[in-house]
Amino acid sequence: MRLRPIGHHDIDELQALAQETGVGFTSLPNSREFLAAKIANAVAAFEGRVPEQERLYFFVLEDEQSGELAGCCAIEAEVGRETPFYHYRVGKLAHSSVQLDLHRTIDTLFLSSDHTGDAEVASLFLRPAYRRDRNGTLLSKARWLFMAEFRECFPAKVLAEMRGVFSPDGVSPFWESLGSHFFPMEFKQADQLTGLGQKSFIGELMPKYPIYTPFLPQAARECIGQVHEHTRPALEMLKKEGLRWEGYIDIFDGGPTVEAYIDDVRAIRHSSCVTVEVSGDSLAQPERPGWMAATTGMSDFRCSWIGRGPSEDGVIALTTVEAERLGVTSGDALRVLES
Repeated sequence: MRLRPIGHHDIDELQALAQETGVGFTSLPNSREFLAAKIANAVAAFEGRVPEQERLYFFVLEDEQSGELAGCCAIEAEVGRETPFYHYRVGKLAHSSVQLDLHRTIDTLFLSSDHTGDAEVASLFLRPAYRRDRNGTLLSKARWLFMAEFRECFPAKVLAEMRGVFSPDGVSPFWESLGSHFFPMEFKQADQLTGLGQKSFIGELMPKYPIYTPFLPQAARECIGQVHEHTRPALEMLKKEGLRWEGYIDIFDGGPTVEAYIDDVRAIRHSSCVTVEVSGDSLAQPERPGWMAATTGMSDFRCSWIGRGPSEDGVIALTTVEAERLGVTSGDALRVLES
């Protein structure tokens, strides 16, 4: 398995992925025109033809044997620069009466654009058949190695939006209790518009005043800050890297947004640069590779598992197969991470 930047030739496979993601996966709508434009934007970003703050870095995980795309992930350099990036901020309002000697604290939701200018890791999806052999870990963590290598291209903070709770038939209790009253459309349509970048209607139609959560049904309140069952593994990986929920949720499905300072992310702090030494195919191969290696070029970025870590003098020994998979030769640099 190898992670690489997406290319124009991946359009058919990317659309097949989009058809499998399911309801609530906003960033990958099943629209060939939109996906083609996304690919074009990503190619331009990797080639440096887009200003740093506007770049979308979109990656695919490739099965070398079949040529099939097993999954995808992305990094958006800065969110909210062109169109507002909305969340609900979970807060509290205190009310008191001296005369009655009563004090009440009420949970509230405030419409917010607090994350404007932050980076976002997004679009993480792995096909069910490939949810094995630590492919999900490779897909998720490769983004941190990319950000570590090109740290100057990103701001101080990073966030990740997690898909919220849905019933087995694709209904969001949070949407049905709140969003549906302000948007005269089905969740799927609102979700698709957001995925296509048409987000202005959110600020135009949503209430500008705080929403008191006790007015919501119990089923909707229970969704606040909770994730879809298929999203739990991705959330756990992000937590291990140091991302935490700070009280922001998706305005449609109530799913949590986790965040961190980029320089505090575990994989970024613990990664290191080493020199390649190609040593043929006689190197021992462990049953479970514990090291991840990424190249240091942007347009030809590659990331995969390797069988061993570096020596004390900063040299990493690769087999011929590992070197070919990454596209490196002896003397080249790699960024590695024990995982």
